[in-house]
Amino acid sequence: MASSLIDLNLYPDPPETQTLITPKIEPKPEPIDDDDVILHNPNPKPIATVVPSHADVSDNNLNNDNVFSEYNRIQEMFRTAFANSTKTEPQTFNDDVTDGTMMTSSDPNSQAIVPVPDNGNEMSNGGAMMTSSMRKKSVQRSSELVRVTNLAVEDERYFRDVVRKTRMIYDSLRVLVVMEDDKRRSLGGAFGARARGDLRAASAMKDRGLWLNRDKRIVGAIPGVHVGDVFFFRMELCVVGMHGQAQAGIDYLTSSQSSNGESIATSVIVSGGYEDDEDAGDVIVYTGHGGQDKHSRQVVHQKLEGGNLAMERSMHYGIEVRVIRGFKYEGSASGKVYVYDGLYKIVEAWFDVGKSGFGVFKFKLVRMENQVEMGSAVLKFANTLRTRPLDARPVGYVSFDISRKKEKLPVFLFNDIDNNHEPMYYEYLPTTVFPPYVYHHGMRGGGCGCVSGCTLDCSCAQKNGGEFAYDANGLLVRGKPLIFECGPHCRCPPSCQNRVSQKGVRNRFEVFRSRETGWGVRSLDLIQAGSFICEYTGVVLTKEQAQLFTMTGDALIYPNRFVERWAEWGDLSQIFTDYVRPSYPSIPPLNYGMDVSRMRNLACYMSHSACPNVFVQLVLYDHSQHAFPHLMLFAMENIPPLRELSLDYGAAPDEASPKLAICN
Repeated sequence: MASSLIDLNLYPDPPETQTLITPKIEPKPEPIDDDDVILHNPNPKPIATVVPSHADVSDNNLNNDNVFSEYNRIQEMFRTAFANSTKTEPQTFNDDVTDGTMMTSSDPNSQAIVPVPDNGNEMSNGGAMMTSSMRKKSVQRSSELVRVTNLAVEDERYFRDVVRKTRMIYDSLRVLVVMEDDKRRSLGGAFGARARGDLRAASAMKDRGLWLNRDKRIVGAIPGVHVGDVFFFRMELCVVGMHGQAQAGIDYLTSSQSSNGESIATSVIVSGGYEDDEDAGDVIVYTGHGGQDKHSRQVVHQKLEGGNLAMERSMHYGIEVRVIRGFKYEGSASGKVYVYDGLYKIVEAWFDVGKSGFGVFKFKLVRMENQVEMGSAVLKFANTLRTRPLDARPVGYVSFDISRKKEKLPVFLFNDIDNNHEPMYYEYLPTTVFPPYVYHHGMRGGGCGCVSGCTLDCSCAQKNGGEFAYDANGLLVRGKPLIFECGPHCRCPPSCQNRVSQKGVRNRFEVFRSRETGWGVRSLDLIQAGSFICEYTGVVLTKEQAQLFTMTGDALIYPNRFVERWAEWGDLSQIFTDYVRPSYPSIPPLNYGMDVSRMRNLACYMSHSACPNVFVQLVLYDHSQHAFPHLMLFAMENIPPLRELSLDYGAAPDEASPKLAICN
């Protein structure tokens, strides 16, 4: 079935005798704090001016001018269907139909995006929002209300990739903003409040037309966003089009924008900002907005206007809303997380006396069926697994630490499918074993002499182009061909900012048996984008040794087959006109193999994906042989607990499709 956009603007016009309430635009704070304020700067200053001093301008890996005009490709796909469709009068919206498939095209065979009335808001012809110019006219949110249905598998992958790349730009830009601010402070050039990377990253992306879903107001699921996806900042929800309000808890189409003069709610954030909220997971009693003072106390009666009226109208028309839960989370970059928990129907609305004695509107939301488990429930379950695993899953654990204390945190082994205990039969290898001559030739000398911690003028920072590869929180700022960390010959302390990947795992992982991928790896912790995960370890063999080894039929890991996904992390070519892909230092071909037939670690059980959430970054710290780097793995996106980790293993030149280097 072809994908389609269903127009939801064609509601029946209200009776002429009906007096419509003029909405008063009043947000529902959820709750008020510094993270919920957006900068309104009509002339934003450049966020950063430092670019790599050595670069390769030939990289076209991510050069896709129209990738952020996400509906253009589908529109082109069904252009002929549009051409054959006859223009009809707006159809009547049936109040009794609530299954989400209310509108059809005039041509029953078109199965395409439904034409909408010509109200002056014509659909952009594929990419007017995204051009080669870095500065674009700010695109206002569309009043065109649509629902995306029947996406094919390839379309699901396409949209997921669009969202993934957009979030990578946001995350890496946010990290860069804070990094540059810290650098200016260290040089005495910045004072006052520290830079809000989340706000400035969002502002820069909006200024350049990189916010998604601005050309359509989507009801229901957002293509490319999955139930369970986690966001650390409210502004990131705005960037991907999940929730268009920087502070309001109810996002809705106002009556002045709607084609029939009635407001419609599209998403809500549930974060306990109102004392009368009741959250039972699948059922929510959501309190309307308004009537609170600056201390979030209810002091006056609420009115049926703004978001409250939009919620009531969505209930009347049977329109679902997206529910995003926000709550405090230890270890989060902002102190909280926002989790997309799926679609809910508003089944009841009433006016009641709240706990403070004032009248409040209440809306009963019920989660729609046939959806995957709520992300917030998974977070809570993972927390139980970290502390009381046998209480949460009494059956299935094979080992509570296959590393045998070689890692700082235990690595669980779980299998509730069959009796295969294969990972127990291998010696756990926490770091790669290189040939002895790698350390004997070209030693790094004395290393840096930064006794109290490295600065930007130290020798190790200079090897990285005069900057640190990581921010103060250990997040990778920008992917590079090779990163130099401080090593055993450096005088800086273990807490040095330039020592990240050599410290080993910082999250609790679980190797598990999967019906789809054989063996897989997942984390019991929430992993932030740009974070170090683990090293891909093995015993390094020279090219000649590898050739002899493969004659026995054993499979090897070939580092040169890993796709250079590191180039995607920190690619800000959509932000800065002079951005070029890092190419320094250049490294020779990685003509060696890694034997994992007897010694390996958890990374060997990560599955292949053409759209991975983990990438390989080459790092040196204990020797200086560029041809033998460590394969360090970093997160490409925020990875929720219990979501499988995946790598792009690439393929050999004579292989028709990628395959895992080891057979799980």
